[in-house]
Amino acid sequence: MVKLATTREQFEALRETMHCFNEACNFIADVAFREGSANKIRLQPLVYFEVRKKFNLSSQMAVRAIAKACEAFKRDKKRKPKFRLDGGVVYDQRILSWKGLDSASLLTTHGRIRVPVRMGEYQRARLDRIRGQADLILRNKTFYLAVVVEAPEATLFDPVGVLGVDLGVVNLAVDSDGVAYKGDKVERAMVRAGKLKAGLQACGSASAVRHLEKISGREQRFRRDVNHVISKRLVAKAKDTGRMIAVEDLGGIRSQTTVRKAQRRRHNSWAFRQLAFFIAYKAAVAGVPFIAVNPRGTSRTCPKCGCVEKRNRLDRDNFKCISCGHAGPADYVAAVNIAARGAVNRPIVGEHTNQLSNKPTNSFVGI
Repeated sequence: MVKLATTREQFEALRETMHCFNEACNFIADVAFREGSANKIRLQPLVYFEVRKKFNLSSQMAVRAIAKACEAFKRDKKRKPKFRLDGGVVYDQRILSWKGLDSASLLTTHGRIRVPVRMGEYQRARLDRIRGQADLILRNKTFYLAVVVEAPEATLFDPVGVLGVDLGVVNLAVDSDGVAYKGDKVERAMVRAGKLKAGLQACGSASAVRHLEKISGREQRFRRDVNHVISKRLVAKAKDTGRMIAVEDLGGIRSQTTVRKAQRRRHNSWAFRQLAFFIAYKAAVAGVPFIAVNPRGTSRTCPKCGCVEKRNRLDRDNFKCISCGHAGPADYVAAVNIAARGAVNRPIVGEHTNQLSNKPTNSFVGI
C-alpha cells in the first residue's frame, strides 16, 4: 500500500475520476445484466463510446471499467453487481507511471497529475517488482495505491514429513506437534472494540464521530497482524524441520454450521481464510510445499485405530475414542489427522498448490 500525498485540488480530481469510473461500471453492469453476458469482448462495442462520452473517461479507463464490471458480473450472473462511488479504480501501465520513488503520474478526468507518494523502506525495496497494475483506493479520506508486486519464490524442497494445521476460533491454529496458537487476545480486542463503538454510536456527538473514524479498521488490522505472526511461525517451523504444510480447506463452513446467537459475531468475524492464505503465500516464498485438504471428519476420527464416530468428540476441547480409548485435545487430534491426509495427497515437488484447493499453479503473487 502506497500513500498518495495529494493537494486539495489533486484529491478532488482523483475523487471525481473515481466517481465517474464507478458510475460507468454501474452503467456497464446494467447492460451486461440485460444482455446476460459477462464477455467484455462482446460488451465493449455496446458500451464503449457511450461510456467515454457520458462519463468523460479516457479510452483506457473505459476499457478498465468494462473489465471491472464484467469480472464482477461473472462471479454471479443471477444478480446485477452494484459499485460504490468510492470503489477502487484499476490503473495499468497506460494510465499510471512511476516517477522514481517520490511520485506517480495518474490519469484523471482533468488530465494527468503528478502526485507525491509516501512509502516505507519495505515498500521501497520492492518497488522494482511491480507487476504493472495498481488499484486506487480511498480510505479515511486518504488515497492509496494498492500495488501488485511479484514475490520471488524459493525452490520447493522434498519434504520428509507433514505439519498438519487445524484452524479454529478459540485456538486460531493448532499444529500436529501440539502447539496451540490461541485467539484470546483477538477475542478481547473484539469485545473491547465492540463496547467502545457501541458507546460512541449511542453518544452521537461530533467528537464521538471523529473518534469512530479514528478507530475504524483497528480491529481488522490487529487480527491481520496476529494472522501474519502465526503464519510466519508455522512456515518457519515447517522449513526448519523439512516438512510440508497441510491446512484444512474450510470454504463454505459458515453456511454449513450454525451457532448460538451469542456466538454469531465471533463466528462471522472468524478470519480462517485470511490465515490460510497467509500460510500459503509465505510457504510459497519460503519454498515449503503446501496443500489444502478436506477437513470432513478430522475432529471425529481416531488417529490410532481409525474409528470415525461423532461420540469420539466429547465436547469442543476433548477427544476420546470409543473404540480404543485414545484421548487428547480435540484440536490436536484434528491436526494429526490433517497431517495424515496431507501425506496421502502429497503434491508433486516443483508445483505449488492453490491455497484453497489442490489445483497446481506455476507461480504465486503476493500483494
